[in-house]
Amino acid sequence: MSRLLPVPCLQPAIVLLLAGLLPPSLAQAQAWPAKPIRMIVPVAPGGGADITSRLIAQKLSERFGQQVIVDNRSGAGGIVGLEMLARSNPDGYTISQGGVGPLAVNPSLYAKLPYDPLKDFAPILRAVSALNVLVVHPSLPVQSVKDLIAFARANPGKLNYGSSGAGRADHLAGELFSMMASVRMQHVPYKGGGPAMTDLVGGNLQLIFATVSTAASHMKSGKVRTIANTSAVRSDLFPDLPTIGESGVPGFAIDNWYSFIAPAGTPAPIIDTLNVEIARTLSLPDVKERLHVLGIVPFTTARPAEFAQYLRAEIAKYAKLVKAVGITPE
Repeated sequence: MSRLLPVPCLQPAIVLLLAGLLPPSLAQAQAWPAKPIRMIVPVAPGGGADITSRLIAQKLSERFGQQVIVDNRSGAGGIVGLEMLARSNPDGYTISQGGVGPLAVNPSLYAKLPYDPLKDFAPILRAVSALNVLVVHPSLPVQSVKDLIAFARANPGKLNYGSSGAGRADHLAGELFSMMASVRMQHVPYKGGGPAMTDLVGGNLQLIFATVSTAASHMKSGKVRTIANTSAVRSDLFPDLPTIGESGVPGFAIDNWYSFIAPAGTPAPIIDTLNVEIARTLSLPDVKERLHVLGIVPFTTARPAEFAQYLRAEIAKYAKLVKAVGITPE
């Protein structure tokens, strides 16, 4: 009599797939990633968002065995890149970096935004918080925030400060500083922190509220002078560098965060995998060390739902700030 062969234990998803009963989105997720992934970065190369994204993309490429290609699509305060994401197929092969400006500020800044941060995107992870510092050109005769305020009041409208784009954290910092310190400065938006820093070093700007990752090499070389950081508390990276709040503008603080998002409708298993893998990447010792020297602090425990809740709160917070400061797109 013939013996029955043991039936191997199959995963439920495989059983359903063989039976033709697996939902298309989940069936697609089982084989993901089967080809390169595009990571849109809505700023020009060289700034903090770009550096962070490229570091993560490199590690994900190694982890997935598929290349994660960084695609810089700068312009209009991040709108160009995120509009492209909103129109992409929700198949897990296009994701994007997204910061406080494009996601939390733009809804209040632009009357007709071509995307809805809460409806058109699937949140993956609030990834990191980047330290911003107030740096000035060495030719500017100021050594402190109080010096800068005095100079700005004596020369109204003659100081130009650069930013990585309208509505981004460095622009918000400049507008909030102007309002709280009662000074008048001219805002010059760029398509990223890198181009703005180039013009500061070249003497075409007088100051920037820059990310450390953008300014670090120039801070070391003395091509810019660092006088304060924009956070609520001092950073352990620069313990002797005062905050703007303790240097003459009480209550001043700007948090600059970067996140990752996908088109709405991207299968949940893919979103979960990206969440876990990006968080794992951010917890790697070499990644943490690299980010630390750039003043970037990882968030490694936030789940997609937690990021969605945080984003709603940030949109509401910056709606009040945009109205109070009177920020307009430039």
